[in-house]
Amino acid sequence: MRPLRLDMAGFTVFRDETTVDFTDADYFALVGPTGSGKSTVLDAIIFALYGTVPRWGGSRGIVNALAPSSTEARVRLVFESAGSRYVATRVVRRDGRGNVKTAGAGLQLMPPGFDVTRLDTGMSLDDLGDVLAGTPAEMDSAVVEAVGLPYEQFTSCVVLPQGQFADFLHAKPATRQQILVNLLGLHVYEEVQARSTARASKAEAQLQVVDGALANLADADDEAVEVAATRLAAMRELTAAVEQAVPRLKAVRDREAELAAARDAVAQELALLGRVRTPEGSAQISRAAAEARVAAEKAVAGVRSAEELEEKVRGELAAAGDAGSLGLMLDRHIEFDRLTDQAEWFAGQVSVAEVECKDAVASAELAHHAKLGAEQLLEQARLDYAEAQALDRAAALRAHLTAGHECPVCEQQVTTVPPMPAGSAVQTAEQQGKAARSASDVAANAWKQRDAVARELERGLDRKRAQFEHHKSRLAEVKVALADSPGQDALKTRLAELTKLQRKLDNAGADVRTTREAQRRAQAAVAAAEEQQRTAWRSFDAVRDAVARFAPPPADRDDLAAAWATLVEWARQSAKEREVARGEAATAVEAANAETRRARTEVVALFTDAELPAPAGGADADLIRAAAVAAERAEAAWQRLSDRREEAQAYAEQRAGLVRDNRVAKALAGHLRANNFERWLLEEALDLLVDGASRILRELTGGQYDLMHDKGEFYVVDHHDAGLRRAVRTLSGGETFQASLALALALSEQLAGMSTTAASLESIVLDEGFGTLDAATLDVVAATLENLAARGDRMVGVVTHVHALAERVPVRFEVHKDARTAHVERLGL
Repeated sequence: MRPLRLDMAGFTVFRDETTVDFTDADYFALVGPTGSGKSTVLDAIIFALYGTVPRWGGSRGIVNALAPSSTEARVRLVFESAGSRYVATRVVRRDGRGNVKTAGAGLQLMPPGFDVTRLDTGMSLDDLGDVLAGTPAEMDSAVVEAVGLPYEQFTSCVVLPQGQFADFLHAKPATRQQILVNLLGLHVYEEVQARSTARASKAEAQLQVVDGALANLADADDEAVEVAATRLAAMRELTAAVEQAVPRLKAVRDREAELAAARDAVAQELALLGRVRTPEGSAQISRAAAEARVAAEKAVAGVRSAEELEEKVRGELAAAGDAGSLGLMLDRHIEFDRLTDQAEWFAGQVSVAEVECKDAVASAELAHHAKLGAEQLLEQARLDYAEAQALDRAAALRAHLTAGHECPVCEQQVTTVPPMPAGSAVQTAEQQGKAARSASDVAANAWKQRDAVARELERGLDRKRAQFEHHKSRLAEVKVALADSPGQDALKTRLAELTKLQRKLDNAGADVRTTREAQRRAQAAVAAAEEQQRTAWRSFDAVRDAVARFAPPPADRDDLAAAWATLVEWARQSAKEREVARGEAATAVEAANAETRRARTEVVALFTDAELPAPAGGADADLIRAAAVAAERAEAAWQRLSDRREEAQAYAEQRAGLVRDNRVAKALAGHLRANNFERWLLEEALDLLVDGASRILRELTGGQYDLMHDKGEFYVVDHHDAGLRRAVRTLSGGETFQASLALALALSEQLAGMSTTAASLESIVLDEGFGTLDAATLDVVAATLENLAARGDRMVGVVTHVHALAERVPVRFEVHKDARTAHVERLGL
């Protein structure tokens, strides 16, 4: 299997549509920082083929295929296997309940020369080739047949993902043996043994069938064949005699048929002439059409008269003026009266509002003065409080003074100590201050309330003044508009005249509609009467056409009743003439029928003489067919006995061949039943594989290790430790990588040459361990991979973030990821 092109959309980190083109990439590397999505490219290849990925942990991990917040993931892989190109497609969707399932899967065989650029139009399965599989279940077997490997062996030998690089190295002997059987196609020998056994069983079963058939053919001897030949000759003589007698019978019967046809033709003519009768109501139909046409003409005249009256009234109404303009002028008169009455009311409202506003402003000014007085009293209370604090501090010092001693403040001798005050000056000042603050708050609140009332009244006064000005402006506009008005009474009089004319026009219009409806009914009646008349003439023409070949007299197209009377009389006379001809024809038919019966009796006697029943059918073809059938049956009986005799001879020859084939198949199955041949082939293949892997491992480890196997298990020989043999499971991580790489490269190099099947290891992709190697080992690994790729019959791919290794690869696919999606860019050749 060799990948050619990979398309992804919504697959894990590749949210957007991404294409990886492996064309001409015999040796490539997937490079990029850790977590960028390098291994996801390999996951997509495996998923497209097998529907799962090793690191997802089975089929339930399919939810990992969807990119975050995506509802659909699509993966398509174009690959080549054994010279044919295939395209594998898988689609995964999340439904409305959050369940993730495979919505589509398909494998198609692409036709030779298919233009791969057509894949750029999208991921549709249409027109990509022959469909090999169309469901996930069908994909399982179809992919194994195309690739040559099941999922577990593909991930152990072709695409080696992270964490499974050493699976083939550490596999159990039975698992490793099955992988080699699939790779080398050794199951063909198992199939040979199974087919040999089946062929021997089949030969034994066929022998039983042949023996039974020979027993059933015992009656097919030479005597029975001779009797059948004699019967066949007699039936052939009967056929010849019947074929000679039937033409005369046919001629007599044809004459009878001709005479019967002539008799029937006369009877049909009589029937046609008998159907010529005058239908009821023919005279009334013409009269009704004439009356309908007269009524229609009267209706047309009525419409014309009504339309003239309507047009006259419409002209009078137009000359009388426009009712809309007069009505608008009258409305303006009403509006002018209303505005005049409201003007005085608006003026009074403005005056009242001015007085209220003036009183509120004066009240607010008084409250403001009261507020200022309260604030002055509060400020005085603050000064008194400060003075009271000083007095209380002095009183506090006075308690410590002694007459004759120095004052601690002024350092003067105290002659007399004044008496202590009765109470605290601060307390008195605080009480006075609280009273002053309360009075100030009351005055401030009163001022705010009165000031708000005054402002609201001022705004109301402004609104009423604006309304009054708008009212006066509208009154002036209406007054100007009424300058040319003739007055309300004159306007009302003219409107009444217009209303009367409009009513008269409406009545005239109703008359027009009524007369037009009457005209339409009259025209419909004319059309119905004329159609009835045309239908009556069509009926007449149909009856006359039915007897036209008898040359009826011409019809008067102006008088339907007269035309019917002429036609009916002619039909009655013609019928009398044909009654005589019908009797003569009937006598001739009876004589011909007697002649036909005599001729048929002669033919039936031929069958009786041959000991055969006469045919039930009366047709000439039945007589010939009955004789021919008797001859065919006799010939079939003779042929059947002859064939059975030859079949018995063929069965005898076949039996001898089956006995020989049974002996050969049993002998071959016995030789292959012990599986010794297949076991020997597997051991030889494993020896060649281990020899090739050991050579590569010596190069990778600088001659330290050789690889060997014993009883299906892998071991290494450590030449740096006196040739100690160690199990491969005791190797360190780096040593395990080197041994696994050597084994994988040997699989890729050698198994294609050893395989007996079309499927082979056409590519190998490694995704692990390069970062654990030192510089020298890494150089050897790189050189080994370069040599393998240089041969041109293998695709070699590596997934690495080791810069030194990536630089040596001619084709690099650089993988990087941004905040939304991952991207792949091809660098190099």
